[in-house]
Amino acid sequence: MRLSPVRHPDHHPAPAPSAPAPVAWIYRLFWGTTYAAVALFMGTVGLAVTFLDPFEIGSRPAQSAGDDSGQRLRSFLSQGTLPYRLNRPINVVVMGIDRVPEAAPGSPESFASRSDTLLLVRLDPQAETINVLSVPRDTQVEVPGYGLTKINHANWFGGPQLVKDVIAHNFNDLALDRYVRVDTGAFRAVVDAVGGVEVVVPQDMVYEDQTQQLYIDLKAGRQLLNGDQAEQFARFRHDIYGDIGRVQRQQMLLKALQQKLASPQVVTKLPQLLEIVQSHGDTNLTLEEMAALAGFGLQVGTEGVKMVMLPGRASDSQEFAVSYWLMENNARDRLLQDYFAQSPPTVPRNFSTMADLSSLEAWEGTSPEGSQRDGSSSRRPDLLSLHIAVQNASGLPDQGYAMAQYLRDLGFWNVYVMEDWAGVADTTQVIAQQGDITAAQNLQRHLGLGAVEASSTGALDSDLTLRLGRDSLGIGGIQRGIQPGIQVDQ
Repeated sequence: MRLSPVRHPDHHPAPAPSAPAPVAWIYRLFWGTTYAAVALFMGTVGLAVTFLDPFEIGSRPAQSAGDDSGQRLRSFLSQGTLPYRLNRPINVVVMGIDRVPEAAPGSPESFASRSDTLLLVRLDPQAETINVLSVPRDTQVEVPGYGLTKINHANWFGGPQLVKDVIAHNFNDLALDRYVRVDTGAFRAVVDAVGGVEVVVPQDMVYEDQTQQLYIDLKAGRQLLNGDQAEQFARFRHDIYGDIGRVQRQQMLLKALQQKLASPQVVTKLPQLLEIVQSHGDTNLTLEEMAALAGFGLQVGTEGVKMVMLPGRASDSQEFAVSYWLMENNARDRLLQDYFAQSPPTVPRNFSTMADLSSLEAWEGTSPEGSQRDGSSSRRPDLLSLHIAVQNASGLPDQGYAMAQYLRDLGFWNVYVMEDWAGVADTTQVIAQQGDITAAQNLQRHLGLGAVEASSTGALDSDLTLRLGRDSLGIGGIQRGIQPGIQVDQ
């Protein structure tokens, strides 16, 4: 399908494109998915024929849904080969669309609503990485022609083209090559098709909204979730973190589904996945483009997949009539530079939101935090001053307090202990909550244990979250029975 520019000055929903091509069989080749959107996206995202190799530009026209492209690619799959390669970095926007009760699944009307999930994904064959930036649905942005509003309105106002314009306008002229949209039924169906996903539910989750036909009832702890339960887990927002907590849980589901889709047993589910995509997906990717991305996905290990959430803060009730997620512009600039190779514009835009004041001051010389703008990204904090949250997931009491004291003894002064994890982990995770992989790697080297986790699944207000597994026992004198507040011998 082709991306068609749509503009609606009267704010009416944009007409959605025609039904998607039958492409879902290829999704399993690529490791992953995110919530409703990435679940169907990560195996299919792609680029135009101009990005593909070995074909030269224009040597092979894009295939339509009615030709033999699907059969031809199935033939390559049966032989264990794919004839396409990704030969340069590309950016894709992935959207999970709010349910439209009166619309038939997969119909144009089912994709003409607000976006419930919005992800920016960069696939880089040179670096062999897949970087994912989760943008909260309540993020305040300037929508060209409409003014300040939430980013989830963009698809409703003007479809994929307006979403592309909004991203460029608010994210340092970042250019998007393709889009993927799925409706809310896709995620449930994919999870059921692969036999469920295993996650740690951090707390009891109970909520009911009859108008949305949403019924949530989950218990805390590690468990295998079916499609309906996984959607409950992803959509729950009635805790102290609201929509931001949802973003974290979506990333947790992405990791869990990534592992499940890597299983050889999933190949038997390809016909079922094909039917799911035909019913629930919409994209302007061709089959060849999807094949190129599938081949690239096979080359990228889990260590090459990095996820981060757009940094910011929730607006105060006195600031606006509605609640917003106000992005931190310096941190946004750093993430776009580090994850998307996108530098800030040389001349600042007109700053029209309260959240933009920090960026305006930075252009004048010094940000509120005192860091100088260098034209590319904000200055990273010193390692010892990083805000580090310690969470015990070792299964033994008081290990979080012991590790926090050990870190203070090493000179890390900005450390605190958070509530224990609901499950037990074998391996310690050093979570780059704000996307600073370098800082996470440095802390890992200081400790000599654990694995760096490139996701925003830790404490929201931390720079790094240290989730202690069983492998942390014995580090710096940490052992069973150490009590809170007692000095740890080194």
